[in-house]
Formats: sequence, structure tokens, C-alpha cells
Amino acid sequence: MQIQTNKLLQTIQYQEIIGALPAAITGIETDSRKVQAGYVFVAVQGVAVDGHQYIAKAIEQGARVVICQNMPQTIDSKVAYVRVLNPAVACGLLLKAYYEIDFSKFKVIGVTGTNGKTTTATLLYQLFENVGLQAGLISTVRNYIHTQSLESTHTTPDNIQLYALFNAMIEQGCTYCFMEVSSHAIHQHRIAGIDFCGGIFTNLTQDHLDYHKTIAEYLQVKKSFFDNLPTHAFALTNSDDKHGDVMLQNTVAHKYSYSLKGFSDFKCKILETHFDGMLLQIDGTEVWTKFIGAFNAYNILSVYATAVLLGLNKDQILQIISSLNPVDGRIQFFRNASGTTAVVDYAHTPDALENILSSIKKLCGPHNKIITVVGAGGNRDTTKRPIMGKIAAQLSDRLIITSDNPRNEDPQLIAQQMNDGVPADMRSKVITIIDRKEAIKTAVALAQHTDIILVAGKGHETYQEIQGVKHHFDDREIIKELFNL
Repeated sequence: MQIQTNKLLQTIQYQEIIGALPAAITGIETDSRKVQAGYVFVAVQGVAVDGHQYIAKAIEQGARVVICQNMPQTIDSKVAYVRVLNPAVACGLLLKAYYEIDFSKFKVIGVTGTNGKTTTATLLYQLFENVGLQAGLISTVRNYIHTQSLESTHTTPDNIQLYALFNAMIEQGCTYCFMEVSSHAIHQHRIAGIDFCGGIFTNLTQDHLDYHKTIAEYLQVKKSFFDNLPTHAFALTNSDDKHGDVMLQNTVAHKYSYSLKGFSDFKCKILETHFDGMLLQIDGTEVWTKFIGAFNAYNILSVYATAVLLGLNKDQILQIISSLNPVDGRIQFFRNASGTTAVVDYAHTPDALENILSSIKKLCGPHNKIITVVGAGGNRDTTKRPIMGKIAAQLSDRLIITSDNPRNEDPQLIAQQMNDGVPADMRSKVITIIDRKEAIKTAVALAQHTDIILVAGKGHETYQEIQGVKHHFDDREIIKELFNL
């Protein structure tokens, strides 16, 4: 695939060009190892690696145009160097032109927030596929190009992967794409060049402070997504979240809100809750769903609102919503022959953990005890660990603190930091078992036939990362094995 170089460079603002531009280029890459003859190499400065250090390698691989923020000391006469203010932003714009993506015909809707992104984006994808509209999905769990399933490595891929996915979706006839938009992706300009059709805000609670340092900074990054939406787009916010209205303050997009509690454009009420689902009233119409928890009522309401804003029939939307199933690793229920219930959920933030435990607690009778197995990830925000320990202890009858993905940290230290948050009068119901499989085994052994076991933190993940090595581990497999399912 070729494109004229002059046509490509018309899409970006640049400060200077040194060297003669080739007539055409054959590809765009940010990884010098993947550069081929005739490519543009974009020297992006990442969190761990600065692409400027690999310009020589990229040229050796065949790059004929280099996009950079700082000119290298050594200039190769065979190469054109284009200096820009921000190579990451330029990369997105170049890719948009390279693939000739028309975002007026290929509509991209972004979902951002701390919790609920995966469920919201996935259900939207499923809904649109169910009405016969070919769609794509970019999510934490899986990516989809119409019916083709692809492994996901990041919540939001880098520019190169993202635009390649867009191009593949368009080639397969997709007219919509629903994607999770992480705060990291916004901050690192991985979504540069995308002309979003709409943006959805779910909620904002403490997360990723290892990266963003403060809640205020985390909030501003999320808000910048809505600040940059185009005039033709819609901005849909959760008005029950204390940050919901903030997201819309500076946006030029069409503003809409959804709520379970107050005045909004789209409303929902929980009428009944059972272990196998909820009866909701959405905009005056009753609908049964296979989901539990107020947080899922918000997710479903945002899905309904988005589908309405995109022009689908309301009755058809509600009919399909009633048939949709929870996403892998999001409140997945398992029950053994004696009646013990296990729930596997991805909850890995204080707010998400409180939401799932509160939802389970509402379903419990006087004879149902909650046994929680939970850990916290390594090399991530340490301040949330004692908070999670406190919440889990307060809302559980028994708590087993274990390892999650310790990564390069000592799992014992992580567990201790979680234990530090447990109130003194609750420590008797808390035990620490670092081996996650043994922790789950212990929970099953402690459980009576009416009890509920929550295994939280990993959800859909099929690995444990220990000292940089990923080992196969799936909470759901362990539960099925112990439950003889």
C-alpha cells in the first residue's frame, strides 16, 4: 500500500523538513524493528522508551522519512527528516490519511471512565451486531472485527495497532466501532486523529495514581477527551457521578445525561434484583436483564441512551438488551451441587470492589455468608491497597487476602499493605494466603451450602504476572475444578 508523501504530510503541521522527500511511502511505524523499505518512522517518546534513540536503526531497516521532535545529530542524505511539535499526535493524523479513513462513514464511539468501560463498549457492540449492523469492538477483554475475535493486549492499543484495526473493520464492512478509551491512551495521544462520533463517561474513582499522581490530574485527562470531541458528536455523561457534569463543561459536542437518581435525559429505575438478573424501568418501559448491581444498571442505561442517540428504535433496543449476557469475568456466577455460589469479577479498584460486594450483600438473606478472595496488582497505585482491604473486610463475613498480579513487587508486601487498612475489630475474620489457588481452595472449604464466594481482581484474565513472567492462571477454571463443573 502506497500513498504520495506530499499528500500525507499535508495532514500535519511541521516546523521544518531537512532532505528530499520520496515520491511515496509504503507504511508508517513507531517500532524501529518493524520498519520496512520505504516506510515513515515516527520517533514517539513513550513512558519507557524514546523513539529518537532508534532513528538510526529505523533508517538501517529502510525508513525514508523520519518524523521527530528533535533533529538527530547525524543526518543521512538518503532520508527526509520532518520536525514536529508532537510526534505522537502527528502519527495519528498520518495514519488516518494513510488508510484514508472517513470517520463520517465509519462511526467511532469512545467509552471512558474508571469502571464500566468494558461492559458498556461490549454490550453496544453486541447490540448493534444483533440489529444487523456490522460493528467493531476494542476492549480490555477482546477485540472484534465484525464476528472475528482477536486477542486484546491493552485497553486501548497504540496508534499503529488502532488504525490497522480500524482499516480491517472498514474492509469487513463495519460502520460502527465501540472502543474503550483509557486515561493512558488519552494522555499518550494514542487516539490522535480519530473524529469521534460520540463519547460516554461512566464514572471516576481512584485508579492509576501510579501514573497520573493525583485525582485532579486523572480527572483532567479524562475531561480532555470530551473537550476535544467535535461539534457533530454527542457527549453522554453519568450525571449521578460527582464528576459527570465536569466532563461536559468545555465540550462543543451535543450534551446528554443519564441517571438513576435525578433529572436527566435518560432515566432508569431498579424495580427488582435477583441472583439471575434485574427488572429495570428504562424511560418508562420495564425490561428484564441478566445483570445485577446498580453499577450495571448504569452501564445498561448508557448503552440504551447511546443506541437511541445513534438512531436505533427504542423498543428494539430494549428487546435486545433483555437478551444480552454479562461480559467474561464481569460478575460471572458458578454454583456447585450443594448450592454454594461463586462469583468471579474483575473488580480491582476500591469503588468497583464496594459496588460488587454491596450488590451481593443486597441479595443475601440471614443465612448467606460472603467470603471474599481478593488481592491488589503490583507496580500500580499503592494508596488504594489499604482502602481495598478496609472495604473487603467491612462488606465480607470472611476475607482472604491473596496475590493478584504482583508483577515485580513482593506479594507479601502488597498483602500487608491491604491488611493495614483492615479495622482492628475486624482482623479476626481476615487471613492471608499468598498462593491464589490455595486461597480460592480455602474459601471453598470454608463455605457452607448457602454461602457466596467472591473472587475479585482478575476477572477475564488468564494469567498471573510474577517477576515479569506470565503464568497461566484463570480464576474461573479453578472454581469449575473445585465445584466439579
